[in-house]
Parts: sequence; C-alpha cells; structure tokens
Amino acid sequence: MKTNLLAWEETLFRDPDVFELSYVPDQFDYRDDQTEALAFAVRPGLRGGKILDTVCRGPPATGKTTSVKKIFELLEDTTELVRPVHVNCKIDSTEYAVFSRIYTTLTKRSAPASGTSNKQLLDLLAQHIRKTGVQPLICLDDANYLMYEKQFTNVLYPLLRMHEVFPEINLGLIVVISDPRIDINEHLDVRTRSTFHPEIVYFPPYSAREIAGILNARVKAGLYPNVLSAGQLDTIVETCMKYGDVRMGLDLIRRAVMSAEKDARRSVGDSDVEQAIAAHLNLHKLDVIGALSPDELLVLKTAAMLFTPETSPTTKEVIDALPAEGPKSTRASEILNLLEVLGLVDLEYATSGAGRRRYVHIHGEKDEFLKLIAAAGSPGSKQ
Repeated sequence: MKTNLLAWEETLFRDPDVFELSYVPDQFDYRDDQTEALAFAVRPGLRGGKILDTVCRGPPATGKTTSVKKIFELLEDTTELVRPVHVNCKIDSTEYAVFSRIYTTLTKRSAPASGTSNKQLLDLLAQHIRKTGVQPLICLDDANYLMYEKQFTNVLYPLLRMHEVFPEINLGLIVVISDPRIDINEHLDVRTRSTFHPEIVYFPPYSAREIAGILNARVKAGLYPNVLSAGQLDTIVETCMKYGDVRMGLDLIRRAVMSAEKDARRSVGDSDVEQAIAAHLNLHKLDVIGALSPDELLVLKTAAMLFTPETSPTTKEVIDALPAEGPKSTRASEILNLLEVLGLVDLEYATSGAGRRRYVHIHGEKDEFLKLIAAAGSPGSKQ
C-alpha cells in the first residue's frame, strides 16, 4: 500500500466546523470600522439609554451577519441589561414567525399555542420584557426576505411603537439587508418612515487581498499542514473574486478536501479544486436564479433561448423577443444589467460596426443553463 494513503480513521480536517457558514472566528479581520459603528450604536444601551437603530447594508458575504454576531458575543459576555435576539428572516419571513422567534429567544419557552394572534403574542412579549427589565436588541437578519413577502412594515412598526403602549420598554433594532436592489423607503409606509431613522453601516465587497487573508486563516485553523497548496488557494481566491462571494471559497475548500479524503489522499489535487468549482457554480446559479422575480426570470430565459455557441443575441434582440405581457424596454434593459451584476450573463459591446450594440453571453452551457432555469421555476410562477 502506498504510504501517502489515509488510514480509514484519519482525516485532513483539523476542525471541519471552520468551513461552516455559521462559524464565527475568534479573530474577525477587515471589518473594524463596521463593528465599531455597531458598537457605537449599542453603547447607550449599556448605560440604560436607547440603542440606536441600525441598518447594515452590503452585498451577500461581506461580513454583516458575522459583525452582528461578534457584537452579540461581547454583549453576552459583559452585560445582562441588553439581551441580543437574532432572527433569520430567510427562515422566519412572516409577522407571526418573527414575533414568535423573539418571544422564544427571550423567554426560553416554547412558542404560544396555535391560534394566538399577533397582538396577543406582542402583549406576551411586552409583559416578559417589563417583568425582566431587559432591553432587547433585535437583529432582523436578511430582512429583504420580509420585504419580498411584504411583511417588513408589519414587523417593524409594532416593535418601534411598543414603547408608546409600554413606556418602560426600550428595545433596539439592527436590520441587515443583502439585496443591493432594495430601496428600504419603498418598503416602509408613512407611519413607519416617520419613526424609523436608522444609522446606516455599509459593508463593501472584500478585496482579493482580504479574501486571501480570510481563507488562509481558515485553512490554518481548519486543515492540517500541506493539505492545500498556495497555488490551489490562489485559484479559489480568483474564483471568489469573479463571483464576489467569500463564502464560495469556504465551500470550495471543504468540497476539494472531502474529494481528496474520499480517494484516501493526504493532499488536495488540482482536479479536486476544479470539480469543486464546477459543482458549486451549478448550486450557486440555481440559488441566484431561484431568487429572481418572474420578470427577471423571463428575461434570463429569453436570452438563454436565443444564445448559441456560435452567436450571442444583442440586448435589443432579447428585448424584442419578450412577449407582450413581459417587461417593457427600459425595465428589460435594467434587468439585463442586473443579471450581469449577479454573474448570470456578460454584456459586451460590439468591437466593430455601427451603433452601440451589446451582446448577451450566458455563463455556462445552454442546455445546462435552461435546466437550471426550469428547476428554479417557469416564468410567471412565484419564486
């Protein structure tokens, strides 16, 4: 037997949890300004004052949730006056689900019996807060999902106004939004807009140097030495930069290492990385496509249908091919720009000839792309 083969009980992972999305590193780099801004907003609550409401904005995978969790960890270690509550709105995307999550987190009890109204649930929540004297700090993480379901104002307004019914109650809000398309004011009614005046904390995309630093730290903490080469890590960093998602790097490392383990090898091969990239991109595309609106999905499907390996359609050809009930020219053009931002297509200006024609190139094989669109749902269906 070759000496470089793993024994059945051996592993290349020093700590596999390091590559989970829920992992919060002890050393959290490149977001000092943002965590300091969050700390500044929370600081009054440590003296019994009002926590400043905050909105954390930025593309996905830019450290928003981790920054909030680091602040929550500090609060849990230093005070009993402020009680952090994390609500994942991707899971809890209705008014009742959010209030129920807040209730169960604060009271450590099961959710109230079915049939309990939102008002009754809020009253039970308020009674608990009054009795314990704590100041809840509620993070509505991925609050864009509340907006998709038209629940954002329904959730926000009662929380903001709770102190009017119960003056002794004082709570703070952190709203995390990961969809750059969203204008938060469009999802607030007049009464909520007059009350909600948050501090805005922006999280820009990570640079290549920062992504390399983050992934290198995870490799050192999560893998044994010499499992992943510097060149393979560079390839993973380049892929992350192309798609703008550092979380992709964590998944690629995990997949590549698991592939090497499956073959009982003590180090990752280049083919492991290539296969991991291909597998992840299909899942990533499916996730992105599944989040598109019906109009966006229609434009994408139309572009994919017109695309061939030999010729790419122009933006005008895509727009002209849309059905009469589809988005009009200006909106369709905006959607094509969005699809490029999301990494689903490339828009390339013609290098010769008259006019300013732009060609639409889809990312991937046409048949495979159409299968992903079909899997995400047909145009006109609810995503």
